[in-house]
Amino acid sequence: MYTDAIIIFIHLRTQIIKMLKKIYSSAVVGIEASTVTVEVNVDIGIGYHLVGLPDVAVKESSYRIAAALTNNGYKVPGKKIIINLSPADMHKEGAAYDLPLAIGILAASRQIKSEGIENYVILGELSLDGNLLAVKGVISVAIKAKKEGFIGIFLPKQNMAEASIVEGIKVFGVANIKEVVDFFDKGISPAVKKTIKKPLIDNKNRTDLLDFSDVKGQAAVKRCMEIAAAGGHNIILVGPPGSGKTMLAKRMPTILPPMTFMEALETTRIYSAVGVSNSVVGLMNQRPFRAPHHSSSDVALVGGGRYPKPGEISMAHNGVLFLDEFPEFKRSALEVLRQPLEDRLITISRASFRVTYPCSFMLIASMNPSPSGYFSNAKLAKYTSAKHMQRYLSKVSGPLLDRIDMHVEVSPVPFDKLSCSLKLESSLIIRKRVVAARQIQNLRFKNFDQLYCNAQMDVKHIQEFCQVGDKCLAILSDAMKRLNFSARAYNKILKLSRTIADLESAKNLTEAHVMEAIQYRSLDREGWLV
Repeated sequence: MYTDAIIIFIHLRTQIIKMLKKIYSSAVVGIEASTVTVEVNVDIGIGYHLVGLPDVAVKESSYRIAAALTNNGYKVPGKKIIINLSPADMHKEGAAYDLPLAIGILAASRQIKSEGIENYVILGELSLDGNLLAVKGVISVAIKAKKEGFIGIFLPKQNMAEASIVEGIKVFGVANIKEVVDFFDKGISPAVKKTIKKPLIDNKNRTDLLDFSDVKGQAAVKRCMEIAAAGGHNIILVGPPGSGKTMLAKRMPTILPPMTFMEALETTRIYSAVGVSNSVVGLMNQRPFRAPHHSSSDVALVGGGRYPKPGEISMAHNGVLFLDEFPEFKRSALEVLRQPLEDRLITISRASFRVTYPCSFMLIASMNPSPSGYFSNAKLAKYTSAKHMQRYLSKVSGPLLDRIDMHVEVSPVPFDKLSCSLKLESSLIIRKRVVAARQIQNLRFKNFDQLYCNAQMDVKHIQEFCQVGDKCLAILSDAMKRLNFSARAYNKILKLSRTIADLESAKNLTEAHVMEAIQYRSLDREGWLV
């Protein structure tokens, strides 16, 4: 009698062990993915228990899973189901765990076969009829899955193009949970997206509606915009209303060079993390242009929140961040730009974790010279007192201005130039010169990771690539003393000089290059408000 009981106990124990199943999914923190093990244990009893720091969306998955399985001829077993999302100390958020949880329940309850399931990463949001909805961060998931040696990844069809950018891993795009079940249970393979070995990078103008030929006059300012585009330099435009500051800034994308593949991949990972990506090509093939309103908060600009998300500066990575009406932004919001402008990274810290986002953007800021905007106009300037002027301009701190490479004064356009019907230089012509300069820089920095343009050079690069002769040093020495430039301004002048030389295909920096770069630091000069 006792022997029979022991045999029955061992048999039941064996059955319980066989009811444990592991499915692999992924969590995206920042723009980096981490593999998550979904452990599903079906045991004797009743209840559904989900552990491993799930958020509300993950907890609610039980209702979506139950409806999806029922509507596709399966069911949630009436037993005790314990699901652990490992590592248990990492926060899990979003609905991307719906599909791995559902497959795990079917496999653990032996409703389907699951041989080889541990070789795949599975993620996707379920609708009640079992169809799959797009999820975020799949390009980072695919990169991580490849590194960890997984054979393939199952994800919604809408995310196929994005994940297929990553070479060396099979991408299975599925429209319904039934397709995943058929793969493991019946060996019926869904469509596999082939890797695009040479993803399409846009080599044309961003849009035909905007063009530099539309801007009348402002030849000197256009020259500044060309230099900024050629070297990726930050620029601030100071001028009265109607002088063309916004018009010029909005046309900057039309003269920027196409992104390299690595730049496009970096930018795509950020947009994928927030659920905004190119569903057709997968890769972000145009440089981003972000123009947040001046009422934006600190968090909106740099990112953050309870579970940090990228802000505008990261969304502008490898592109342009345009801040119109610069002094109208909250001072606290502007001051948080200091470190990202310098380091091209933003680290958001919380008690239990920290997230780092890349933010190598090109800043274009525009502002009026006074609250009324007409400080340069003697007839209208009398309406603005010196006190009002000082209060207005003090919203932009000196340390922040010091981090901006080019300070450009934009004057009103005279009537004769405004009414001129002559055809002006187009964006396409300017862009050819910019692309030629960037090609020189690409060759120069080919042995350096994540260094694509002159503006990204640090002190060591400046010492190597921005060497100047005695005459140039004398000019720089005089400018430093007379105009009270900072050490940072000195480095920025050298980087600007290098870009100006690249536009001329000049190997060495000359006095002309240095002198032109110096004149673009007008806001550093003492008494510029007088």
